[in-house]
Amino acid sequence: MKKRNHVSKIGSSHLCKIIENALTDIPMFSLLQQDGCLHAEVSDCEIDKVTAVKILQTMHYIRILDERMVAAQRQGRISFYLACTGEEAAIIGSAAALHDQDMIMSQYREQGALAYRGFSTQEFMDQLFSNERELNKGRQMPIHYGSKALNFMTISSPLGTQIPQASGYAYGQKMAGEAAITICYFGEGAASEGDFHGGLNMAAVLNCPVIFFCRNNGYAISTPSEEQFAGDGIASRGIGYGVKTIRVDGNDALAVYMATLKARDIALHKHCPVLIEAMTYRLAAHSTSDDPASYRSKEEESIWQQRDPILRFSLWMKQKGWLDETKITHFFEKTREQVLAALKEAENVPICKIDDIIEDVYDTPPWHLKQQVSDLKKHIAKYPKHYPRTSGRL
Repeated sequence: MKKRNHVSKIGSSHLCKIIENALTDIPMFSLLQQDGCLHAEVSDCEIDKVTAVKILQTMHYIRILDERMVAAQRQGRISFYLACTGEEAAIIGSAAALHDQDMIMSQYREQGALAYRGFSTQEFMDQLFSNERELNKGRQMPIHYGSKALNFMTISSPLGTQIPQASGYAYGQKMAGEAAITICYFGEGAASEGDFHGGLNMAAVLNCPVIFFCRNNGYAISTPSEEQFAGDGIASRGIGYGVKTIRVDGNDALAVYMATLKARDIALHKHCPVLIEAMTYRLAAHSTSDDPASYRSKEEESIWQQRDPILRFSLWMKQKGWLDETKITHFFEKTREQVLAALKEAENVPICKIDDIIEDVYDTPPWHLKQQVSDLKKHIAKYPKHYPRTSGRL
């Protein structure tokens, strides 16, 4: 048996001291100033023009998609939507630093990562309208995307479930000898769930190659961060679990990209987890069911609007000579047309047949599920006016 001494690395004291404040000063890594200039201490950054252009275009694309789909929800065309306005740099900047073979496990505001991977506008629309072309056969509510081809795990509604799942998946990647990692996105509100603590501890103990990416946008729906926790954000928790930790300016796409590159290298080659806390702000409502005016002021929002991550990155690219205003304008026009056309097409595609509900779970659906589907069909047939789209697909 191996001899163990769990106190061997702990110093001793002969005074009974109560630790009142053990906070470590965790700085926020930042490269770009608000005007797009690099901070004085920064010389240059290792990013090529092609990657930078794709990051900027994807941020613009997602903002256009979000604006259009929030409007569609208000018009009653879809039931629900979550925009990531203000958080595009955190999501897309980090996704750009990954490799295609890396697994993405997200919460519900990471459509930018999926778009960067190549998810098409039509695929977004098919999911949002839950039609028969949707990859998960319309079984999920809107914004619960998933794509096996793009290594993007299907989103679950319950908060935090993806965190321990990410640890387990990354452990499997390591055991299989894959040159890949897993990245797990979540908000600081989800870090209050028990799954966060179990997931981080599991990853630290088993040395799982996973990046835990926390979007700290200041609010868990309507609950401000100071009412969620008294500690130094989420980064300090990583240190507590023995996880290598980085805190980054989440509105600085360049800094997020560089931080994630470094985190991926550490996770992959040192076989260990890394926690990234991206400090950002949710300019949009939590969802289309939320009214942020009830818990935050317009003055507060105005301050953060001036820190728009897309504007900051655009100004930096302009200074680099990488921004073509004519091409960007053409991109806006083309994207808006593309989104609207895909929306109109998707809402006219039939939904899946009721029988599909119980497929793909068991090899042969058991009798009780078949009975439930039969009862559901009878119910819809009895009240067809209440199920206008479904009643025609029985």
